[in-house]
Amino acid sequence: MTKLEKLYTSIKNLEDLGLELTPEMLLECDKLEEQIIKDEILPAIGQDIEPRLRQIQRPLVLVVEYNPKEPISVKLSRKMNVAKALEAKQITPASPKVGTPVSAPAPAPVAEPHEPTKHVLNPTKGLKVTFPDGTVINESTAAETLVRTLKKIGLKKVASSGLQHGGGYGLVSKKMRPVEAGRTWQHEVGGWYVYVNISNKQKKDDLAELSEMFGLGLKIEDGK
Repeated sequence: MTKLEKLYTSIKNLEDLGLELTPEMLLECDKLEEQIIKDEILPAIGQDIEPRLRQIQRPLVLVVEYNPKEPISVKLSRKMNVAKALEAKQITPASPKVGTPVSAPAPAPVAEPHEPTKHVLNPTKGLKVTFPDGTVINESTAAETLVRTLKKIGLKKVASSGLQHGGGYGLVSKKMRPVEAGRTWQHEVGGWYVYVNISNKQKKDDLAELSEMFGLGLKIEDGK
């Protein structure tokens, strides 16, 4: 039973017992309901709609009107202040994290003789993936793009592909590689482990193989 279900059940049980909730109690219930929605519901909604919203390149406000007994209504507004768009309390969820890097603390740095700065001829490029439905995933790092892309494909589906790295660790699997100081082998996503410690070329090759294997029609490019 979720926290919201527990809250509603508690309210109903009190009403069934003939106990009338005071205005103060109702206000506290409203506050608790909003906090649960902010902490648990909105981040999940953000993860679901973010890939589609990334296609939009201009700022806007989407107003969702929800009534349990009626279809959901979504309205669009160009006003960037929600309070001006409608009378409502602004609830801003924290930016959802798709995966958590699994790593150990890096060892303390050891002073070494100074060497001239090296010129990098081939700087690391990002990764950009476009789905046939128009969803574009282009995060600040190739690892984040890989994780979000695999999550959209379906981690369980990717795990069934059999792709492996690092000596027997699946691209997506339930098996965690032991951490080493200063290294991040995998990202943890809801109990799955995504292997990210591979070159950008290998990431692109893996996505291309998954696209062909499952008929996904992915467009895979270097990102910014």
